Amino acid sequence: MFGLYRLTEEAGGNEARGAIQDSVEKTSGLFDDAIDYIRSSLPMIAMALAILVIGLLVSKLIAKIVGKAVSKSNVNGSAKSFLVSLIKIILYVVVIIMALSVLNVPMSSIITILGAAGLAISLALQNCLSNLSGGFIILFTKPFKVGDTIDLDSSVGTVRDIGIFYTKLMTFDGKTVFIPNGKVTEAKIVNYTETPSRRIDLSFNISYSADFGRARELILGIIAEEKLILSSPEPVVRMSAHNNSAVTIDVLVWVNNADYLTEKYNMTEAVKSVFDGNGIEIPFDQLDIHIKDRI
Repeated sequence: MFGLYRLTEEAGGNEARGAIQDSVEKTSGLFDDAIDYIRSSLPMIAMALAILVIGLLVSKLIAKIVGKAVSKSNVNGSAKSFLVSLIKIILYVVVIIMALSVLNVPMSSIITILGAAGLAISLALQNCLSNLSGGFIILFTKPFKVGDTIDLDSSVGTVRDIGIFYTKLMTFDGKTVFIPNGKVTEAKIVNYTETPSRRIDLSFNISYSADFGRARELILGIIAEEKLILSSPEPVVRMSAHNNSAVTIDVLVWVNNADYLTEKYNMTEAVKSVFDGNGIEIPFDQLDIHIKDRI
């Protein structure tokens, strides 16, 4: 009985040693295969590393050249840095794809992953991408530039900054307005600085009993004395309407853009003063009440 137990124990030990030996041999075989694969792949790995290093250096050089070229244009600082960073990222991605292709990584898989990632990002950042594309459109088409006075999205003011995502306006009453570039590209833009001069349109009412010819002469005399008003195009002073209680006179004069508000106020104040001094009545709304005695 004891002998049978001893034989069984020896058989079990032999099996365990055999299993261990098989595991060692398999591990050794895998290690040898890995070494052989690495040895056979060394030229390929070296080429991929060379492409990666050289590609990154070339990408930095190209980004630097683009940065210098953009600096010579009218693109502002934030747009310049973003554009350079974007170009650098694109070049880095191209270099990495080239290095992976040398390592025989399936290109279809890489393209699929990049496409899925790009789609997810575009859906998540749809509004941001719209503003981003609008920013590039503004920077390269240049419908206005920093310092221009524009009417944009019901806001009139001076352009303070053209960013990648927003355009900043400073209105005449001191408010800072940030308008998304996506809306800027879709909006109607009036650029008052695009041309050197601008027309002031004014309207003045006089009563029907007043002498229109005399009123017109007085307005022309004011225009002749105002140094900010340009002689060309020629000013226009004409009767434009017969209202219920007044005659309307339109006054159209041209000034330099910088003098627009100043001259508008000057003309309005001067006409009121000269009309008062020469008996030209300016009518105003009034209500006459007649009370009848009861019998």
